[in-house]
Amino acid sequence: MPNGAALFLPDTLPGELAQPGLLSRRGEGWTAEATVQEPSADRVTPPCPHFGPCGGCTLQHWRDEAYADWKRAQVADALRRMGAPDLDLTLVRTPPAARRRMDLAIRREGPALRIGLHRRRSRDIVDMQACPVLHPELFGVVQALRPVLLRLAGLRREGSAVVNLLDSGPDLLLRTDAPLTAGDRVLLTALAHAHGLPRISWEPGAARGGTGLTEPACSLRPATTVFNGITTPIPPGAFLQASREGEAAIVAAVLAALPEGLPAKARVVELFAGTGSITHALATRSRVQAYEGDAAAYDALRRAANPRVTATRRDLARQPLQPAELKGASAVVLDPPHGGALAQMPALAASGMPMVYVSCNPAALARDGRMLLQAGYQVVSAAPIDQFLWSARVESVVAFRVPAPRR
Repeated sequence: MPNGAALFLPDTLPGELAQPGLLSRRGEGWTAEATVQEPSADRVTPPCPHFGPCGGCTLQHWRDEAYADWKRAQVADALRRMGAPDLDLTLVRTPPAARRRMDLAIRREGPALRIGLHRRRSRDIVDMQACPVLHPELFGVVQALRPVLLRLAGLRREGSAVVNLLDSGPDLLLRTDAPLTAGDRVLLTALAHAHGLPRISWEPGAARGGTGLTEPACSLRPATTVFNGITTPIPPGAFLQASREGEAAIVAAVLAALPEGLPAKARVVELFAGTGSITHALATRSRVQAYEGDAAAYDALRRAANPRVTATRRDLARQPLQPAELKGASAVVLDPPHGGALAQMPALAASGMPMVYVSCNPAALARDGRMLLQAGYQVVSAAPIDQFLWSARVESVVAFRVPAPRR
């Protein structure tokens, strides 16, 4: 743009000649639909018939090798922006049809029903008839849910559903714009029996994100997942890593980034521990002091009852750990939300202890990492992980160390 503002052209690729249409505001920049006049040689046919309108995947039309190079470059650029030297980065890939969590919108339209993701920049819903990223077992549950939703008195017009694939089976959190009736609960129980769901939970209010006032619609057996041999009760609609393969890659990278030779009695401080996907793997190397602010996730971590894990509920954005609380630890592992760990970074930067930062946002990683490098840290390793297939997001695991003083 002439004034230096960014212009976003969805569905275009680097090197293409495109004619923008009508401009509209997007944050500090602008966006426009564009007509591609000279396509890139890297443009390919997307594998999903919903690609384009669907607000899920954004990069299915990019040749795989170029797409992977771009993902790797997002992490390399974050490292450069924080002031770290270039590293040899190997992208860990996750496969299609492996996504084990999805938040879907629901709309009844007379005798018909739509269930899927919203269209880009719209409240309209793309009715999901195919999804090459979603695990087939979860896709089957979504399709089986359709006729049931049409019979629910509790769904008048709008709803939403979170589907999680747990080790105990597919888990469903359903939100509707009216209370469930006794008949609705019978229908949902029949669905759970037929498709192996351990539990269906209900929450009032159709909006994605919900009210938090969750109750069981039916419960056939415990809804659990195993993290590194520790069976963990999972709260309805809980955050899980996007795929089992992605989770395994993150855990492997975190363990590889820990200081060598940690004694079994060492203490590792884990921040933003969630339900324990990294926690219990850390506990195979050391004792873990795990902090988590979300009440349901903390409860899952506590109920897992790993004797080598001490769980503490704490909102680290409002009450970050202080330097004195970090003393005596051998390392810190943090996996903050998308916005990063800004409030916690000053104490971490002052601690001087080995640190492993798990990030799903290169911009937040660059900002937080810059604070560490300014305090004397160095980046010693980084592992980019393509956990969010065909999206613009990329995960990374970065190890920071303060160099030992020269003698």
